[in-house]
Amino acid sequence: MSNYLLKFLSRLRFRTKITLGVTLMLVFCGLGIGLILSSMSSVALLQEGKKRGMALTSGLAFRLAEPVLAMDFLQMKNFIDNVHTQYNDILYVFITDAGDNILAHTFTGGFPTDLLRVNLDGRKAQPLLLATEQGPIYDFNVSIILGESNLGSVRLGLSRSEVDAQIHSQRLTSLFSTLGVVGLGIILALWFARTITFRLNRLRKSVEEIVRGNLDVQAGFSLEKYCWEIINCNRKECPAYGDVRRRCWYVAGTLCPNCQDKKYPLEMANCRRCSVYKHNFGDELQDLAESFDAMAMTIKRHIAEVTEREKTIARQQGLLKTIMNVTPDFITLQDRDLIYTFAGKAFCDYFNFKEEGVVGKNDFDIFPSEQAERNYQEGKEILATGQPLIKEIRLWQAEEQEWFHVIKVPVYDHDGSIMGVLLTARDISMLKKFQEQLIQSQKMEDLGRLAGGVAHEINTPLGIILGYSQLLMDDIKDEETLLGMKIIEKQTKVCRKIVADLLGFARNARSINETVSINESLRKTINLVEHSFLLNGIRVLFNVDKKTPPLIGDEERLEQVWLNLLNNAADAIGEDGVVSVQTKFDTEGRKVEISIADTGRGITKAHMPKVFDPFFTTKEVGKGTGLGLSVSFGIIKEHGGKISVLSPLPLEYLPVDFVRSAHMGPGTIFIVELPVGSAQKITQTIQTF
Repeated sequence: MSNYLLKFLSRLRFRTKITLGVTLMLVFCGLGIGLILSSMSSVALLQEGKKRGMALTSGLAFRLAEPVLAMDFLQMKNFIDNVHTQYNDILYVFITDAGDNILAHTFTGGFPTDLLRVNLDGRKAQPLLLATEQGPIYDFNVSIILGESNLGSVRLGLSRSEVDAQIHSQRLTSLFSTLGVVGLGIILALWFARTITFRLNRLRKSVEEIVRGNLDVQAGFSLEKYCWEIINCNRKECPAYGDVRRRCWYVAGTLCPNCQDKKYPLEMANCRRCSVYKHNFGDELQDLAESFDAMAMTIKRHIAEVTEREKTIARQQGLLKTIMNVTPDFITLQDRDLIYTFAGKAFCDYFNFKEEGVVGKNDFDIFPSEQAERNYQEGKEILATGQPLIKEIRLWQAEEQEWFHVIKVPVYDHDGSIMGVLLTARDISMLKKFQEQLIQSQKMEDLGRLAGGVAHEINTPLGIILGYSQLLMDDIKDEETLLGMKIIEKQTKVCRKIVADLLGFARNARSINETVSINESLRKTINLVEHSFLLNGIRVLFNVDKKTPPLIGDEERLEQVWLNLLNNAADAIGEDGVVSVQTKFDTEGRKVEISIADTGRGITKAHMPKVFDPFFTTKEVGKGTGLGLSVSFGIIKEHGGKISVLSPLPLEYLPVDFVRSAHMGPGTIFIVELPVGSAQKITQTIQTF
């Protein structure tokens, strides 16, 4: 059967085949479209009916809010009766309160209680289709809302019979219309088939391939002879030479003398008089096919160029974004409406943002209102004036202040107009610290010079006062006068100690060339003070790291540091306490760590930044000069180390036998770190600080 059908079709003329194919296509497409349109119309009618029912129910629920709240049953009855009698397809309307009690209804033969058990959720937008003795009914349920209170609900029943009748009528109309259109299409197909040729079909297939993305198609037919064969041209450098897909008059930049350096389509006027054109031109369909071939090659070349440009742009964008994200500076870009279009990684990480959470938002969306308002006003001023803004700001991060150097500049478009604001911010916290340290160092240097000068000036008078007071004490026999002279001697010695501290503070240079055993140096200093400490009930615990190597330094000055720290610990304890001295050798860092901890009263948070400042002391008048820790700081710095203080005392620094009693204070620990250097002479300058 199939062979017979193929044999029969093969005998038909091509025009008949096209006519038969187009006819079948019109029949199937027409009927298919008719059915689809009919189905869509039916759905639209059903939806329209549902929308009308929902609109009536919603409007009724809105108007019934006050009668239900006032429990005006007469007005409720009037409302639902008006709606029920106004529309023929509305079968019932009733109202229930929040407890599903019937307030009013339009039923004449008794209320069907089964309706109270279905479609109970008045918040749903879609009605419920019910099968009843009167046919299918759409039941609508809308809540009566007043403010935030749910007063009850309105139920409305809409008959589907009239909608079904409209759908049936529409389907008949659609069927006859479709048949009429298909019949007219068949008549037109008979006329159209006479004008269709094989080349048009080929052109159609070529266009389909182009639409699919295949640009290597050829709609035109190959020629018997090409331009270089017709005019015996051997100029291989000509763009048209060897091009078998395009006619020479579609190629730009040909070397033909008739073209006169003109490009398509201006060259066509000369080409029509050319022997090549007269030999190879065709009818309109042929021209159309050749134009499609030229268009396909042009599009292919253009797509290749665009693709390469997109790759270049993507690489440049990726490189630019990498640079923006790698830089530690904050970088953001806002448009004319001050909406963020870019936010660098450093900016997002610092404020704990995500880039997608910043882009597309303004300052008010991501910053506190005060900061956002300040940023907004600055941005508006830059957009209005075009003047850049340079400032330094201070931010607090984890209770530490950080300084940033902020630059906001306008960004100009290609036409010279301002298109946005670019912000860059660099962390200058370390620079600020260095500036503060430099200023402090200069101040302390001047103070050291002043202290040294004052010490030298008063040292000689103090020596004379002390000498004469001691001589007078040998000759005075009166006890009361002798007691006064002893007071003069004692206070003069106190002044001499202050002068000695001032001279030590102001000293400029010292040679450091001794091999010092830290453990032995500490042991000697502890032996010196241990007896006096025990008289006040203060125990000294000494734990050493036996692996601690010797270092190069000044043993005498280091012992001065240990003595200052131990005396400060004893003063902080007063009576009954413990002082712990420990050494530890860091093999990786090649440094020795000395910790001196006490169980004294500790140091307040306000005093912590000042403990190493010259002349700062919390001791009573006459019990301290405030230079001990300053001098100690300078000695440790002279040895290339550092000293730090912690209060209250961290538990990890307590030795095993360090037992804290109830009467002990929060405690303090001073930690000294000294580098272990080679056994060579080291000379450093002691800076006042």
